[in-house]
Amino acid sequence: MTIKEKAERLAVGATLDGILKYIDKKPKENLIRLIDITEKLLAGTFPKKNFVAARKAVEEGDNVYYQLAMSALNDLDRSMVKKMMLAIGLGAGIKGTKAVRENREKYKCNIPFQILLDPTSACNCKCKGCWAAEYGHESNLTYEEMSSIVSQGRELGTHFYMFTGGEPLIRKNDIIKLCEEYPDCAFLSYTNGHLIDEKFCDDMVRVGNIALALSIEGDEESTDYRRGEGNYQKVINAMNLLKSKGCLFGISVCYTRANVEKVTSDEFLDKMIGLGAKFALYFNFMPVGHDAPPELIPTPDQREYMYKWLKRVRNGKTGKPMFFMDFQSDGEYVGGCIAGGRNYFHINSNGDMEPCVFIHFSDSNIRTHTLLEALQRPLFMAFRHDQPFNDNHLRPCPMLENPQCLRDIVKRTGAKSTNLIQEETAEMLCSKCDKFAAEWAPRAEEIWNSYKHPNPKTQYYRDTEEGKAEFGTK
Repeated sequence: MTIKEKAERLAVGATLDGILKYIDKKPKENLIRLIDITEKLLAGTFPKKNFVAARKAVEEGDNVYYQLAMSALNDLDRSMVKKMMLAIGLGAGIKGTKAVRENREKYKCNIPFQILLDPTSACNCKCKGCWAAEYGHESNLTYEEMSSIVSQGRELGTHFYMFTGGEPLIRKNDIIKLCEEYPDCAFLSYTNGHLIDEKFCDDMVRVGNIALALSIEGDEESTDYRRGEGNYQKVINAMNLLKSKGCLFGISVCYTRANVEKVTSDEFLDKMIGLGAKFALYFNFMPVGHDAPPELIPTPDQREYMYKWLKRVRNGKTGKPMFFMDFQSDGEYVGGCIAGGRNYFHINSNGDMEPCVFIHFSDSNIRTHTLLEALQRPLFMAFRHDQPFNDNHLRPCPMLENPQCLRDIVKRTGAKSTNLIQEETAEMLCSKCDKFAAEWAPRAEEIWNSYKHPNPKTQYYRDTEEGKAEFGTK
């Protein structure tokens, strides 16, 4: 950080100290004060209506988001709250958002808000339908490579990093070291929870800018069926330890044809909230890898159910005090596909830069290209050129819902399979999605036409002057 950035961080930190010191005595008053300060710092970066809604939630008192805020303040270590707010609010929200938008214009390419990276291919689980089980234990990013990724990303404005794998916490010491080195960045690690111990929890609190998303598949039966016997209890034990230490964590849920009802039940959600989970990240099963059965892809009925369920649990009055996100159903809020650097991209444990954690093709590697060079190479530029892949944002993905789009991109850019064990061609991958895509299309159209949708603050290539000229829309 520059001297100016450090001074700004100290000033904002001092303000947060004052609010957090008295928040227990006057929670509503100080939460509204915090919203006011955030709006002032962001200076028009996000719509004013977001801050109006936040104030209303606090004033109402019985709103689930006020309940969530209070549970976070009661459960989490206060020093961690402060450091995470500085990383997410000041680093990612204020500095990052502004720089990302400026650099998109400057470099005429996608610049991501976040980057996913795999510290290692190694994993101590073998979950059904997970490609990581195929990859073995030989592929790793060095600490220097991970630090370089974050350093380059910060220069572009990217201040949010997620660790996937493999099991990222096999490299937990290096992950903590990264958090120490880059306090103005926010980090999140997906994990099966097996390697969480007291020392790691203490380290999380000390650095303050990392959260965990623990993988769970519903109840004990459904979790152990997919992830192995005893896995459920290990996750529950990890949650109990994390809560006792005041750490920030949530859950990561892969919903499949077999578990949709269990992972969305009130019983499951209430238990997770009681254990201290503050957020829930839901992922539609993707048939990636040679052993991934397309029969696990949720049905159109289940996808429609997920869309309506998400609206229910996020309702401020009737929902649950937890932050929910479903990366398929939320396409309408982010303008469709966010891959290819539009909002994020993925770097595997071999250094290959991939457009998406589920799309294992690449034309660049961190050992031969900078991040910016990769974003300007044919594969990522093709994503930028073609997004959105469908104006119906309930069909956002170029693989799952629009498989012909991925076939075309791979063919015209010459991107190579990055499966670490055995090549999986675009045809092999997309052919597993064709049936679902055809079945979902008419249902998605019916749902899309039945609801009013938000107008996200986004710009596609087709909206730029160059895009208008190319597509003849001037």
